[in-house]
Amino acid sequence: MPKGSSSLVSKTVGKKPPKIKKQTKYLFVTGGVLSGVGKGITAASLGALFKARGLKVTIQKCDQYLNVDAGTLNPAEHGECFVTNDGAETDLDLGHYERFLDVELTGKSSLMTGRVMKKVIDKERAGGYLGKTVQVVPHVVDAIIEEIEECGRGSDVHIVEVGGTVGDIEGLHFIEAIRELELRVGRGNYTHIHVVYIPFLGTSKELKTKPAQHAVLELRRIGLLPDMIGARTEVDAPMKVIDKLSLFTGVSPEGIVLLPNADTVYRVPLTLEQSGIAEYALSKLNIKTKTPELSPWKNLVKKATQGFDKTVKIGIVAKYLDNEDTYFSVIEALKSAARTNNTNLQFTWVDAENVNVNNSSDLLKSYDGILVPGGFGKRGIEGKIAAAQYALKSKKPYLGLCLGLQVAVIGAVRTTGLNDANSTEFEPKTSDPVVYIMEAQRGKEGTGGSMRLGGYECVIKPSSLSQRVYGANKIIERHRHRYEVNQAYKSQIEEAGLLISGLSPDGTLVEMIEGKDHPYFLATQAHPEFLSRPMRPHPLFYGFIKASLKT
Repeated sequence: MPKGSSSLVSKTVGKKPPKIKKQTKYLFVTGGVLSGVGKGITAASLGALFKARGLKVTIQKCDQYLNVDAGTLNPAEHGECFVTNDGAETDLDLGHYERFLDVELTGKSSLMTGRVMKKVIDKERAGGYLGKTVQVVPHVVDAIIEEIEECGRGSDVHIVEVGGTVGDIEGLHFIEAIRELELRVGRGNYTHIHVVYIPFLGTSKELKTKPAQHAVLELRRIGLLPDMIGARTEVDAPMKVIDKLSLFTGVSPEGIVLLPNADTVYRVPLTLEQSGIAEYALSKLNIKTKTPELSPWKNLVKKATQGFDKTVKIGIVAKYLDNEDTYFSVIEALKSAARTNNTNLQFTWVDAENVNVNNSSDLLKSYDGILVPGGFGKRGIEGKIAAAQYALKSKKPYLGLCLGLQVAVIGAVRTTGLNDANSTEFEPKTSDPVVYIMEAQRGKEGTGGSMRLGGYECVIKPSSLSQRVYGANKIIERHRHRYEVNQAYKSQIEEAGLLISGLSPDGTLVEMIEGKDHPYFLATQAHPEFLSRPMRPHPLFYGFIKASLKT
């Protein structure tokens, strides 16, 4: 033994070698030609296919807005604000991710430009850059890369979707972050799909690939060449479209998948699998896996597209009717519940501003069940209150979500003679504040990120309808609201025919109410739609559809 080696041996023998840090692999999803082309569904579908192969998958959305989060975005313009269990207010694409991957995401999965900029500016104000000139490159881009790496840490594949359209000036920092991250991790550790739109010209009866070609050229100008192209079309496209795209973009034909409009979004994973694009993507990542188990998806698509012998008619009394995406999770939860009850779902939007006490029966009697979703502001409130009153009185199945609970309580209490009963959100000077603002939230009414957000426990009253529906005595549901039911009016609430069937663990906050001697009058202060899954409906929605079938 060489002189001096014994001491070295004595220090190393018996010790475990240091763990080699696993390299997370990345799939980047970008879009070209126009926004809303289906990047979110594509990202979620590929994630579902990877997960079906036994891989650990994380997923993230990068949004271009200067907002810190989605909490202050107008739902009429941007659709639903999806809330994660840890209380992050996010883009609705996170709802797609959770439903397709059947996971619970966190705020890390939603990254808006405003949050990145705030992080960089806060660091600069604190002297964190030691006097350096702070710039988009490298500082903002480095901050984005840190967020992406942190969100994907520990996973086999981390999927990153960039919102908007490549070429948008407000999204260049995200594209640059992808370019630099690709250089850092190296070939074999990343792959990239560019989802583009192929328009169909009715006059010449042909699909035009030129916009898609230019969308890829824009990527190449920035320094990126995608491995794959998802070609979105309104109609079925001939295979020659693949050859043409390949010729003019430099992407291999094996890396191009045609994505025509689907009869259900849940068919997209099967379309992608059939095309071979998932295996192609994994080959680019040097990952070999088992054959995916897709029978649950096949069964889901079969149920989602077949007709049933029964049909249930649901009236949704709502106010944000300019954009149906505002209630995307609610509709998906209803569809899931209807499928599981082996029934067709027929739902109708009822404008809350057109409903009142005098006409509620005429407008709502034809529906098997009535649903009142969440919302903010005074507009349409009296219509929602009237709808809840009608459902309670007529024994019509009713499901109230968040605001749907509050209007049900207000409407019921008014029947006891307290005609001025209201929420201080709508009438600050009401003499009977049946719903009022939490003390900790007073003065924050116009601010974002300051509500009761995320998962909260609820203790359910034994032997109640709520307990029977959930099959549990304690649950956790996600919240997004600022106002609460005032328990000083508990006696009037019960006198009006309601039962407070769910409370916070300390008994201070009303979480659930239900109608006494009513087949199904249930309302929750939470947003249970966020926890519904395509193959596993939420109990409240399942029970609502089941009860509506009996009317």
